[in-house]
Amino acid sequence: MDLKSKKICVLMGGRSGEREVSLRSGKRVFDSLKKQGYDVITMDLEDDLISRLKAARVDLVYIILHGRFGEDGTVQGLLEMANIPYTGSKVLASALAMNKLAAKRVFDAVGIPTPRYIEIDTNCDLRQEALRIRKVFPFPLVLKPTSEGSSLGVTIIKEQDDFEGILKKTVAEFRDVFIEEYIKGQEVTVGIIGTGSDLRALPILELVSKNEFYDFHAKYTAGITEFILPARLSGPLTRKVQEIAVRAHKALGCYGVSRVDMIIGQDHIPYVHEVNSIPGMTERSDLPAEAECAGISFDELVVKILGSAF
Repeated sequence: MDLKSKKICVLMGGRSGEREVSLRSGKRVFDSLKKQGYDVITMDLEDDLISRLKAARVDLVYIILHGRFGEDGTVQGLLEMANIPYTGSKVLASALAMNKLAAKRVFDAVGIPTPRYIEIDTNCDLRQEALRIRKVFPFPLVLKPTSEGSSLGVTIIKEQDDFEGILKKTVAEFRDVFIEEYIKGQEVTVGIIGTGSDLRALPILELVSKNEFYDFHAKYTAGITEFILPARLSGPLTRKVQEIAVRAHKALGCYGVSRVDMIIGQDHIPYVHEVNSIPGMTERSDLPAEAECAGISFDELVVKILGSAF
């Protein structure tokens, strides 16, 4: 299919805490498509999205939204109802990948290693929830929002006495949260691109952060994180990590592109933290760097993802 005959809208921005990252990603994608001769416009995510898309006679949408309302199946469902093709994962896979607890339940069901976890009932007395978790879960532990990206709101809690206060503060900001086992090891991420028989894992990127872990600040601030590409892994472990990444992508039903974040524990087991169904495309983002290592230019990567709309 000749996609240069289609009018493309790069949908970016949105309302989540990752808005600025999305705008930067979207600008790079737009510039790439424009340079390559595609008929392309940009739009921010607003309430009258469908009417604006139809008024502009858009044929397909390149989604480069991150976080809530963009990566969680919401926009995907809206576009499905309007019968407008779009890039990447569809409604269910997007919702599963965005909800870390739902994703971990899927990983458990199909035997994909993921750090142990426990739900927190935020409708209950949080003091009682903190006491309950102290009894059954070892410290240090990790407190995570259920549906946020870019490590927003993630905290490693080392001391039991700090737990209740941090829990209350995080619930007040993000509402739904859960506890995850803290695993010390190598932080790696693996891009997945393609569909069907063309599906492949990209070279593994190792992330060595000066911060306690690869948090939001480390992701988007120059000089905070050392990027090692390809990762310092043996051949067999490299293949194992890539195989698990592809399995995680497929287990959630992701399509066209994703990025699988893992921690390789001291037991040499790759534990899946999460799957990002719309990876960042900024100048500092992981997926374009991995693609470049595999000999795929940024422009080629953009077009490859564009093809997932059909």
